[in-house]
Amino acid sequence: MVFSSNVFLFLFLPVFLGLYYISGNRYRNLLLLVASYIFYAWWRVDFLALFAGVTLWNYWIGLKVGAAGVRTKPAQRWLLLGVGVDLCILGYFKYANFGVDSLNAIMTSMGLEPFILTHVLLPIGISFYIFESISYIIDVYRGDTPATRNLIDFAAFVAIFPHLIAGPVLRFKDLVDQFNNRTHTLDKFSEGCTRFMQGFIKKVFIADTLAVVADHCFALQNPTTGDAWLGALAYTAQLYFDFSGYSDMAIGLGLMMGFRFMENFKQPYISQSITEFWRRWHISLSTWLRDYLYITLGGNRKGTFNTYRNLFLTMLLGGLWHGANFTYIIWGAWHGLWLAIERALGLDTNPQRFNPVKWAFTFLLVVVGWVIFRAENLHVAARMYGAMFSFGDWQLSEINSAQLTGLQVATLIVAYLTLAFFGLRDFYRNATPAQAPRTPVQINTDGSIGLDWTRVMTRALVLLLFVASVLKLSAQSYSPFLYFQF
Repeated sequence: MVFSSNVFLFLFLPVFLGLYYISGNRYRNLLLLVASYIFYAWWRVDFLALFAGVTLWNYWIGLKVGAAGVRTKPAQRWLLLGVGVDLCILGYFKYANFGVDSLNAIMTSMGLEPFILTHVLLPIGISFYIFESISYIIDVYRGDTPATRNLIDFAAFVAIFPHLIAGPVLRFKDLVDQFNNRTHTLDKFSEGCTRFMQGFIKKVFIADTLAVVADHCFALQNPTTGDAWLGALAYTAQLYFDFSGYSDMAIGLGLMMGFRFMENFKQPYISQSITEFWRRWHISLSTWLRDYLYITLGGNRKGTFNTYRNLFLTMLLGGLWHGANFTYIIWGAWHGLWLAIERALGLDTNPQRFNPVKWAFTFLLVVVGWVIFRAENLHVAARMYGAMFSFGDWQLSEINSAQLTGLQVATLIVAYLTLAFFGLRDFYRNATPAQAPRTPVQINTDGSIGLDWTRVMTRALVLLLFVASVLKLSAQSYSPFLYFQF
């Protein structure tokens, strides 16, 4: 089941919210757990057992680590056991096929018989719930959160369906208080509905339309320079609107249930360095990698060379986390290399002024990286890069021109205008003192009720676009999220 489906919108969500709000506070976490398991089992019931098993394992390890004491040797042994088993589970399901295929390629080249391994199916969301489980037992070991004895709350944290499949990557220490005591208000529910609709529009209206363009360009056997750049730019926009749209929907659903999740995107394409980009893109993952991998490797505490090495290794492993493919490893190495270069050059990665040259160079680096991230294999990536940087024929090929529609071109233009407008607005808004958030309905000093018509019209437009998106979704057969494969 996915958020962008009629089953979720018109069956699962209204039934769940109805039961959730008629239930007492005592039973809401249990209801959330049951609903999340149903949500997950809608895809495959058998992998629900693995999911529950990982949850029980980390709950038990957390108790053992907590009982052994903060940062003690016995606690460290329990921690290593817990993390080791988690990584073995992730490694088997995510990298077994890749490892055997790579080994067989070597053996075949040497004239040896290849190994035969039944294809291992990747459970959806496994990377996210494994990382969240690891962060919990590490936080217990560090003393950042006590080990919980409430199995229902912990299981609900791991399984909570708004973020289960594709993040944000949450941490138990940030949500434990909300599981025990969260507020449910009309304002929060309204904010959640608006946020969900915004994400839905991003996904269905923009990302799904651009997906057709990107898929076609990357499938061309002999792309022109124009084809390759069109595909790269279409995918750059598609990935942002798809993934940030999912995050918006997850955050919105959380608000409807009284939770406030961390932001996962802050206009990343306005960045003026790769370092700034990773403070704005997939924030929950980048901070996870910083806190649990980069710092564990030594961070910047062990000399200049080791700092550069740790930056590079963190991003290399971050790339590998995305999937078992050499393309992801190279993409991670690409970003790790530029993070190290920027640290070595001492670049200002928190600019107060907008520099078009720095922005253009950073955006170019990001787009170039997305090409290999999107490519099915190194051959496709090489074909796209060869066309992009041959600077030959900037005209679209005949087959591409024949399939490109006016709606797709208009959507691509709207996508980049949207990115530019909200990116620049975010940049200059952060440069001025923060203002209190406004609500559509306000109480005037004389006690009368006033309306902020700008906010009212904005929300009315969002509602109108949401309805149109639902109609568009009904005409589509399938609308998966890109990060479901990770």
